[in-house]
Amino acid sequence: MKTKNKVLGRRRFLENTAALAAGTALIGPSLFGVTRHSSFKRPNSIINGVQIGLITYSFRGMPDQSAEATLQYILDSGVNAVELMGDPAESFAGKPENPIDRRAFYGLMRAKREGTLSKVQEKEMVDMQAKMDAYKKVVAAWRAAVPMDKFEALRKMYNDAGVTIYAFKPDAFGQDNTDAEIEWGMRAAKALGASHVTLENPSDDAWTQKLGDLGEKHGIYVGYHGHEQQTPTFWDVALEQSKFNGINLDLGHFVAAGNTAPLEFIKNKHDRILSMHIKDRQNPEHGKGNVMWGTADTPIAQALKDMRDNNYKFPATIELEYDIPEGSNAIDEVKRCLEFCRTSLS
Repeated sequence: MKTKNKVLGRRRFLENTAALAAGTALIGPSLFGVTRHSSFKRPNSIINGVQIGLITYSFRGMPDQSAEATLQYILDSGVNAVELMGDPAESFAGKPENPIDRRAFYGLMRAKREGTLSKVQEKEMVDMQAKMDAYKKVVAAWRAAVPMDKFEALRKMYNDAGVTIYAFKPDAFGQDNTDAEIEWGMRAAKALGASHVTLENPSDDAWTQKLGDLGEKHGIYVGYHGHEQQTPTFWDVALEQSKFNGINLDLGHFVAAGNTAPLEFIKNKHDRILSMHIKDRQNPEHGKGNVMWGTADTPIAQALKDMRDNNYKFPATIELEYDIPEGSNAIDEVKRCLEFCRTSLS
């Protein structure tokens, strides 16, 4: 079913763009790549000087995860710049298919953490882990050898449709990845047109030094992400180690962690922030919930206004993490978030 969805998504995208490309002979080349929903206009989510983007993780629940389908979701949302997750780009470039159902595997891992794993599930998890470890070796070998032409082609496809890729987030920068994988990730990011890669902060000084050095070698910045472990000093060591180490701030998680001055942090660190995830989370006193924008404690609107008024250049990245209401979908909810940004900046 996954392969069938991927083929159908690719076919749908190619049919749309082929029809539109044929029309450019009459109405001009700038219209190539738009979709049937866009009224022949390229997306524009730069609002009063603030670049609003999104992380394609926001579309994780959509049925087709191909690069072409992901682009269609982006266009339908009205966004023109993204932080691209690794899977759509790698599958486009021919990455070997994972034999493991990752959702099932992560479900078993969660059950183990919660102490609810049965004996049957434990054996299933051991078998899946062995297959996952073998698959990682296959992927590492593929990454070490894959040429960059497919990533360059993906960049052109996105750019032709009016979408730029400012960050790339493959699972290639962890301590269990090879040096060849790390360098592949940075070369791929450059081929995609990204200024930086993103990853979870490893909280390992030697590792952030290594990544900063490799970032300098490849001319790619490294943005470290955090969840509720974020504090105002969370990134200090990495920032001191290399000018190529930077911050991938998550404003919602920063608030849920109990930090009381997020706007002051942005002001103080704006020159080292590479991109900022925006979501609305409650502070610890209110339960830390991840909710529809405008109903919790994260100062999204004021942060965007500060970006506008102080001419901060890093993008604000919509990350859809609240529960999607019944009858809606990820595209409609991203559009709702984008409209919140538009209203905040008007």
